[in-house]
Amino acid sequence: MGGHVAGEVASRVAVESISMFIKETAGEDRNRTWPFPFEPELSMDGNRLKAAFRLANRRIASTMADAQDLRGMATTASAVLVGREHACVAHIGDSRVYVLRARKLSQITDDHSWVEEQVRAGMLTPDAARQHPWRNVVTRALSGADDPEIDVVEVKPAKGERFLLCSDGLFGVVADAEIEAIMGDPGATLDGICGRLIEAANAGGGPDNITALIIQIDAS
Repeated sequence: MGGHVAGEVASRVAVESISMFIKETAGEDRNRTWPFPFEPELSMDGNRLKAAFRLANRRIASTMADAQDLRGMATTASAVLVGREHACVAHIGDSRVYVLRARKLSQITDDHSWVEEQVRAGMLTPDAARQHPWRNVVTRALSGADDPEIDVVEVKPAKGERFLLCSDGLFGVVADAEIEAIMGDPGATLDGICGRLIEAANAGGGPDNITALIIQIDAS
């Protein structure tokens, strides 16, 4: 989280912790127990991803406890875990996950930010939210506090679909219609699409860090 103490450390800790837990619970070890109740409304992969985020939050807490200069660090997080028949999307904060289906872009996640909560309540328009001075105020994050509420969405991906994970440095500057047009280019490589998205954000002023990751479903 830009502007917060050691946000880059919190994000690294979260990525390492989430990745490690997913690897450790794959295959024969995936049915091991962990310190959270199993949620029957979610699949096993959904439970694994949600537990991974919560454990990352605890690791951030322990990292801060060991270093005074890291107190107050936090990070947003978004992840996609693709299985044989479905994909699970986990999310906290104001990064986003989109999916491009039949050349149409749809946002899968809901932003955990003050302005987006006002938009959903009908108090702000999307255009006004883009310019609001509180647009960077996040209402949920991995911060080492009590176990956070993690959003988990399960979808059934189809061959040819593209998933975009990105920070607000991209979608806060580049309109969805432009993101859709760039992602829908059938002749572009995934690296090329990411490069063009970042170029578009920089052309729009590049006021924040820009992260873009694309996953393409090649199997049916």
